[in-house]
Amino acid sequence: MKWIISIASSLLIFGLAGGLVFHWQQEIPKQLTSTSLLAPNAIKAASKKSNEQEKELKDIIHEVQKVVVMIQLDNGSLGSGFLYNKKGDVITNAHVVNGAKNVKVKTADAREFEGTVIGISTDVDVAVVRVPGLANDEPLKMSNIKADIGDEVLALGSPLGFQNTVTTGIISGVGREFDIAPYHYSDVYQISAPIAPGNSGGPLVNGKTGEVLGINSAGTDQGAIGFSIPINNILDLVEGWSQTPLTELPSIDTEIAANVNEQGYSPEITASYLVNYFYESVNSRDYVTAYSLLGSSWQSKTDFTSFRNGYLNTVSTTLDDVQTTTDGDKVTVIAIISAEDRKNGDIAFTKYKAKYTIGYENNIPKILTGTAEKIQ
Repeated sequence: MKWIISIASSLLIFGLAGGLVFHWQQEIPKQLTSTSLLAPNAIKAASKKSNEQEKELKDIIHEVQKVVVMIQLDNGSLGSGFLYNKKGDVITNAHVVNGAKNVKVKTADAREFEGTVIGISTDVDVAVVRVPGLANDEPLKMSNIKADIGDEVLALGSPLGFQNTVTTGIISGVGREFDIAPYHYSDVYQISAPIAPGNSGGPLVNGKTGEVLGINSAGTDQGAIGFSIPINNILDLVEGWSQTPLTELPSIDTEIAANVNEQGYSPEITASYLVNYFYESVNSRDYVTAYSLLGSSWQSKTDFTSFRNGYLNTVSTTLDDVQTTTDGDKVTVIAIISAEDRKNGDIAFTKYKAKYTIGYENNIPKILTGTAEKIQ
């Protein structure tokens, strides 16, 4: 699913603790050197999956989510991480925990623990947090092979504070290299799975095995493009900190973008992500999550059963173009949507122009209103 429209745009690191957004002002094509296969329909729901295959994917997600955590700093900013070993060591991004020695960690089953940063790099965007409360829990398995273009992947984390979020996609490029001061990204994966602020530090896992392939670290403000550091590239560094924790942590200078709201997220990024997350949930037939993203006024006019029934014949939806405009505390999202629906045993293809209004209810972003019209 395309997120917005352009690959040649500012690159974002999602964090200072995942809560603030850093801009990279150089054009991506100047530093990305390898070929790409960005599938525009990468996260399309397969219409002919067997029940056994669907159950296998759900089992993978269920197992992985158990040890994917949300990391929170005292300033309220958020990021993600995942359990690496039975010492309770959690891998995350350096920019997620920069400036902190102690952090709060929340698991998928709502347990909360204190964690201590025991390792952080000044040039590679990687850090380790030791969480004694997670010691002896079963960690994720690290992949010992490199991923390749076309491999199916899952990105897990807490984008915009939505814990236990899973998005799907493929490896759409390999061998990417660029700089976002002070970090150097080398030999990283480019992925089509939608990610947003708060995803930083979460795992990129193999969609068939559940093994960790990388650390989700950055994304573009335009286009369904994310970047993940291959896990094989940093395991020696992580293991060194695990064996010999740092006694003093280095300070890392970062440039914080000015155009972020008080929650730490650009309103346009929040709105675009929310609409993409909505359709990602519909494609996955997770109607409960999709319905939960609607505002109270919309829900009061449409009960859950009616909402779900409206999508039961939908095979998949793809966002071909998304544009945003801001008016005060609300954002308008205009999206061109390609839909595949079952009609009388056949598949019908229809394009829509949809308009959504995104705003906050109880400090949580919601889709307040929405309309759609067919495009001939």
